[in-house]
Amino acid sequence: MWYNLYRKVNPYMSSRRKVASSIARSEFADIVNRAAYAGERVIVHRRKKAVAAVVPLQDLELLEQLEDRIDLEDARQRLNEPTVPWSKIKKDLGL
Repeated sequence: MWYNLYRKVNPYMSSRRKVASSIARSEFADIVNRAAYAGERVIVHRRKKAVAAVVPLQDLELLEQLEDRIDLEDARQRLNEPTVPWSKIKKDLGL
């Protein structure tokens, strides 16, 4: 009950929120604190187009781990591809 009442009074309560860039600029400290301490994700819009996001650090770290894993898998696949000698590349380019 209190949670629902608080949500009606406080629109920041959702875990993901959209704000205009002008509002984000004026409320930046509050947005950063909500991301850091409440885990809230905020999408910043400019002229109704999403341009940036403020997310908790854990979200960013997870995203970077996923990107690293994808890069590692891609590199492992490319290790099995045949190589082309540098002399052939130079010859093909006329160097």
